[in-house]
Amino acid sequence: MTAVADRDIVVTGMAWTTALGTGVDAVWSALLAGETGIRPVASGFPLRNTAAAAVGDPPLTDGPDRRQRVLTERTVLRALGDAGVEASDPRVQAVLGTSYGSHLDTPAPSSLSRWCTEVTTGIGMVRAPLSISTACSAGADAILVATELIRDGVADICVCGGTDVLTPAKRLAHSAMGTMSPTSLRAFDESHDGTLLGEGSAVLVLESGRSARARGARPHGKVIGVGSSNDAQGATAPDPSGESVARAVRRALARSGRTLADVGVINAHGSGTPVNDTTELTGYSRLFDGAAGPPTLFATKGAFGHSLGATGAIEAITVLLALRDNVVPPVLGLAKPRPGWPFPVGGPAPVRGGVGLSVTLGFGGFNTCLALEGNR
Repeated sequence: MTAVADRDIVVTGMAWTTALGTGVDAVWSALLAGETGIRPVASGFPLRNTAAAAVGDPPLTDGPDRRQRVLTERTVLRALGDAGVEASDPRVQAVLGTSYGSHLDTPAPSSLSRWCTEVTTGIGMVRAPLSISTACSAGADAILVATELIRDGVADICVCGGTDVLTPAKRLAHSAMGTMSPTSLRAFDESHDGTLLGEGSAVLVLESGRSARARGARPHGKVIGVGSSNDAQGATAPDPSGESVARAVRRALARSGRTLADVGVINAHGSGTPVNDTTELTGYSRLFDGAAGPPTLFATKGAFGHSLGATGAIEAITVLLALRDNVVPPVLGLAKPRPGWPFPVGGPAPVRGGVGLSVTLGFGGFNTCLALEGNR
């Protein structure tokens, strides 16, 4: 990573809570070893598949409303601790995302932003938080919004990311829609047949370069560009042309001042559903067709499950770690890859440095791309 300039957006803290654990490096080691947090999770209703990636603590019996808050609180505090920032610091702005959180399973549903306010108030934050709900892109969009707030001088420090919890309503919905795999999650495999749900929380602390240098903060990397698009195709189906995915990537690179040739690795959305996987690869083909050295694609939902509003933030952390170590974990379940792309199969794979992209696709046509630069 190059020297930090005043206007840079620097990642000074990061933390996650996943079905594979909570330690950033410990979970990263588990990913590289090909471990998965997906296992049978009891359901009171018939489902296409009972497998899911659940976080053990707090237990599912605690109820979704409490679990949404506790997972977020713990993860936010660990991210702030990693950055060396106090929650009570009046400079800190929270931007937190979720898809539906506990909303679908709460007997008396309230505002989708209430959980966010309860979290920040509970840990002593001063500023009122911003709550983002853009389906599966919510965690990535929280990082996008935080980046813009710092870039525009509205905030110096943002704690941002996403949390989502596994609930009966979400499992029933994906089972009924047919997006839930009846077998296993095999992103980009020729036999892929659906996704499996997960849950978790991931939080990054973003900071202006000026603020990070003044504090002597240790950077994990930078957010060098953000881009988004919406294809308005439908409530759940993406635009099969892939152009909307490509547009989000182009916008992120344009903001970063980098080119497609600079991209060394992409953490793809990789949900495992045939329509999403195909649309995503079509979008990348629009961008990189004919490139001499296309970027390595990897995907982590085979390990974490599809954690909905948390997934974009979880995957942003994996990109920073991949850039730090110049290696990516294997795509779990991938035996017969879709042709034309360098996927890591069977074990970790080396990647060249440069720019890393985290790409997230959400219901409602949301497409978000985060362009990241690592620190080595």
